[in-house]
Amino acid sequence: MSEKKNVVIVGAGYAGPAIATSLSAQLDPAKYDLILFNSRPYAVPLPACARLVVSPSSKLEETVFVPLDRLYKKGNGETRVGIVKSIEAKQDQNGGAILVINNWFQKDVLPHVNAWREKFASAKHVVLAGGGAVGIEIAGEIKDEYPNTSVTIVQGDKRLLNSTYPDSFRTGIEQRLRARGVEILFNQYIDDIPEEGSLGVITRDGTQIPTADLVISTRGPSPNTAFVASLGSSTLSGSGHIKVRPTLQLLNHPHIFAAGDVIDWVEQKQAVKTRGHAPVVAANVMSLLGGKEASKVYQGSTEMIVITNGRNGGMAYFAFFGGFTLGDWFARYFRSRELLVGTFRSAWGY
Repeated sequence: MSEKKNVVIVGAGYAGPAIATSLSAQLDPAKYDLILFNSRPYAVPLPACARLVVSPSSKLEETVFVPLDRLYKKGNGETRVGIVKSIEAKQDQNGGAILVINNWFQKDVLPHVNAWREKFASAKHVVLAGGGAVGIEIAGEIKDEYPNTSVTIVQGDKRLLNSTYPDSFRTGIEQRLRARGVEILFNQYIDDIPEEGSLGVITRDGTQIPTADLVISTRGPSPNTAFVASLGSSTLSGSGHIKVRPTLQLLNHPHIFAAGDVIDWVEQKQAVKTRGHAPVVAANVMSLLGGKEASKVYQGSTEMIVITNGRNGGMAYFAFFGGFTLGDWFARYFRSRELLVGTFRSAWGY
């Protein structure tokens, strides 16, 4: 009897659990062990985190930390807690090895959440360095929970968000924020976040915001891909994203796939994009394991976004039919009220 092989997934963002669920329904447990590594024993729907850290009244801590024990069909798979530090591909073989460190110390994340809630509660003037989706949504949550707190967004472009979206949509978001008393400084940058407890901040061109007592970087995050660099310098782009083929295989390692925000693909980085990534990876993994070529390709996704402005407002943009926008009523119904937490929990088996 041949030795069982491991099929390993790294990360439980949005792509990882979706791929794990799909593969668990297809892999023969007599031949393969399906293992998902994640740095925490639970997954978190990140779009809900702006409200989580701002609003105690939301009580989101009761629902957003979703255990990873129900992902697998018929129990065919397991989750292991650890951080993958490197990948080693075996020469002339399809497999490889990963180095995992088990350093999960803080099993209760609530002290971190509560610390941020206290910062927002005590702040008189919050400055958000970055006018993308994160900055916009935090501003809306602050105005819901603390309507008398001053909020300023410092944005390095002439409008909010980026040029993926039409000016009408970007301006519509701006108007809704200004109507709630949010100040927005365009074509400005904050290079250095002041130390906690200090008062005031200065933008790159010398503009002073003297009353700022809480300054937060709300720029987009960098991809967490350092562990992939062990496969060679050509694996990552200059921005740290993983270079992939249309089959979502790594360029020089056809038995390694990537999906989610980490891939070097010209599209906005959003959870919804993984609905297109995960089926491609799962199908191609099964093809390779069956001795066939990976043939399913990712053809990109239509751009769409729903931005919240607190619990009761926001805007949506869909690039279908030449592009169109929808206003507060749609954002409130589709996302703002409950942030799709129930949808994510259901996808993860809860």
